[in-house]
Amino acid sequence: MPSLLPWWAESESLPTPAENRSPVFTACANRECGPTPYIFDPVDGQRVASKGLVLGALGVVFGDIGTSPLYAIKESFHEHLGQQLEVTAPNVVGLLSLVFWALIFVISLKYLHFVMRADNHGEGGILALTALIRPSGSLSGRRRWIVLIGLFGAALLYGDGVITPAISVLSAVEGTKVISPALESWVLPLAVIILVALFSIQRWGTHAVGKAFGPIMLVWFATLGVLGITNIVDEPGVLRAVNPLEGLRFIVDNGVTGFLVLGAVFLVVTGGEALYADMGHFGRRPIALAWYRVALPGLLLNYFGQGAMLLQNPENVDNPFYKMAPGWSLIPLVVLSTMATVIASQALISGAFSLTRQAVQLGYLPRLRITHNNESEEGQIYVPVINWLLLAGCIGVVLGFRSSTNLAAAYGLAVTGTMAITTILFYAMARQKWRWPAWRAGSLCALFLIIDLAFLGANIPKIPSGGWFPLVVGVLLLIVLTTWFTGRKITAERIAHRSMPLGQFVDRVVDSAVVRGPGVGVYLGSNPAFTPQSLASHVRHAGVLPKQVCILAIIVEPRPLVAPEEQLEHDDLGNGFHLLRYHVGFTDTTDVPGVLSTSGTALTGIDFSTASFVLGRETYRVTNRPGMAMWRERLFVLMIRNARTADAYFQLPPDQTIELGVQVEL
Repeated sequence: MPSLLPWWAESESLPTPAENRSPVFTACANRECGPTPYIFDPVDGQRVASKGLVLGALGVVFGDIGTSPLYAIKESFHEHLGQQLEVTAPNVVGLLSLVFWALIFVISLKYLHFVMRADNHGEGGILALTALIRPSGSLSGRRRWIVLIGLFGAALLYGDGVITPAISVLSAVEGTKVISPALESWVLPLAVIILVALFSIQRWGTHAVGKAFGPIMLVWFATLGVLGITNIVDEPGVLRAVNPLEGLRFIVDNGVTGFLVLGAVFLVVTGGEALYADMGHFGRRPIALAWYRVALPGLLLNYFGQGAMLLQNPENVDNPFYKMAPGWSLIPLVVLSTMATVIASQALISGAFSLTRQAVQLGYLPRLRITHNNESEEGQIYVPVINWLLLAGCIGVVLGFRSSTNLAAAYGLAVTGTMAITTILFYAMARQKWRWPAWRAGSLCALFLIIDLAFLGANIPKIPSGGWFPLVVGVLLLIVLTTWFTGRKITAERIAHRSMPLGQFVDRVVDSAVVRGPGVGVYLGSNPAFTPQSLASHVRHAGVLPKQVCILAIIVEPRPLVAPEEQLEHDDLGNGFHLLRYHVGFTDTTDVPGVLSTSGTALTGIDFSTASFVLGRETYRVTNRPGMAMWRERLFVLMIRNARTADAYFQLPPDQTIELGVQVEL
């Protein structure tokens, strides 16, 4: 079967081990979960994406980048530091050249051909990449800074999750002004109403709606292409923009203004991170097929069509997307645009939920209430606190910035920062995991970084006019992420310092007069080498232990999923003591009773149905001991008090759970 991809996108020259393939493929290949998502070509054995999976990727992954034509060209001709780009033939063609090569270089080359091969057992995204290069031991030196950079990139993505729904919905609703200027006063109320409705339905899940995402986006990209073609045929000279020299000439001729325009040109590739973040759901090849078959042609035709229309009607520069359409089509086009922007917003909201679950499991956020709203889809989750915080943020920026033009300044800086950080992390991963020599990884990433920093530099002047927003969000969230991680690390060190090695504790209990009664006790901890404080406190205060004592150490692995047969390990310590290590991935659901009733019983022969689960509930005291500044200690204690309780997070039955107090000085 001939390939539908360019040779450089089809190449398998980079590491793509079989064990790192998409979890969706692995899971569906071994379980009944509907139509097989991949088909193997009988001639060459290559894995080919099914039409359904390609259509699904089109609906979920490309919503953000697919709605950029609503505002990207318009913002390019907007005022930049008091200087406005004139709508002339050289400027239009040069701008389109920059747009064309930005899409080819950033999306097709950087992400599809290189970055998306840096998967963490099939999962993608900046936090999964950070987990891939994070050392298993303590963070120090250069790797500590790399992890901090990755966390800042994740924090910027939350800012992106606030800005994307706001700018997408605003830009679509602003089309009502083209229908009738009298509707301008309705733009903000309509945008707020749509956002409230969008976030209100999150609790019900997106499975049913998701089935419609692909077809709607297919219609959207087809509409983009048709609108573009109808204008290109009237001004085919815009096709000269495929020549990269036109873009270079544009930069040289316009000087500082030409460089600043790059900040708006970058809007055409916003959403590139979504390709990487959603790779675990679809795999690289289906995303690539959706890009080359549908998304890229539709986008390029529309951008070139907007340019062709501007060459004939320069006065339409205030809203070239809607003004390139015939008058009779404006109302259905506004409706379709609004649907497309809602889909784009949904992808970012779901991404924020997934990012939060990863952060909780990796120890960067406190335990939060995470619910699954689809029993057959592991990735369909809902995080209430994140949902309502995002809604509050979206409404705040809509009412504060009041237009998509004002929001564009904040939008570009968030995404350029994230993409530059992804390049840095990719370099670290290529050196550490792929064992690339420094010259190979450095030369490639230097090329990527030059482009990233050019876009970032063009967005820096926008900081006073809105670019400050994602930076503030990023810094605040970075403080939260690092404070929680450091606080939990200090807590573990304080508890381990006064804890007895597990083997020594078992020997003492056996040699002492501790009474052993009937029953099973499960004592939860995180370090299998030391005695859980709950177990030590139980012996100290009660002087009695059940006949079967199981120490359960929960260990979060730096990979997304752990196979059921690999989750539990058992060591028989003798005299009724058992050590169980429960390994979970950073996208796994931690179900203690569930894993004990299956794997636990098989390994130990113990019936856990009536077991008592014993936890240690820490009480924290803010002190001036070395570790963290006191204001960060207070922030950590505040997060502890508002975190989800351990028994609920681990799904322990309330009537079988016992909590024993443990005091910790920070």
